[in-house]
Amino acid sequence: MVPILLGRIQTRIFLLAIVGSAVTALLTPVLPGDGALADRYRTTFIVLAAVAVLGIGWELLYHLIMQFRWEKDWPSLFGLLSGVPEAIVLWLLLDAELVPGIAAVPPLAAFVVHFTVVWVAVWLAANGPMRVPFLRWRFRGGRLT
Repeated sequence: MVPILLGRIQTRIFLLAIVGSAVTALLTPVLPGDGALADRYRTTFIVLAAVAVLGIGWELLYHLIMQFRWEKDWPSLFGLLSGVPEAIVLWLLLDAELVPGIAAVPPLAAFVVHFTVVWVAVWLAANGPMRVPFLRWRFRGGRLT
């Protein structure tokens, strides 16, 4: 079964909350940037939250695009590569200071490393370990509940 829209949204939020938070907590101290560590943590977790919020809109767009495909889905590699336009849009929003709660725009290098590492970790978790504790996840259309 192909994950349905609600299932993809639930999975995205769940994985960003669990895997994304863990990776962000471990990665933030080594990211390039200035300021107190608490401020850097605040910024990276706000960026993570922005990825989750914007991701709902992205899932709606992806769902619309998938309606033109025969299988109503796309290969897993497309899911990995879909992080590129999401990262670009999020960076443009950060650069324009349109993401609330961020006092200073993070350095581009820090954003790229953070986004890429979190995105790959979430993608790997969704395509591997996620299927172990949630045996019926696939058969419920990707829904967790």
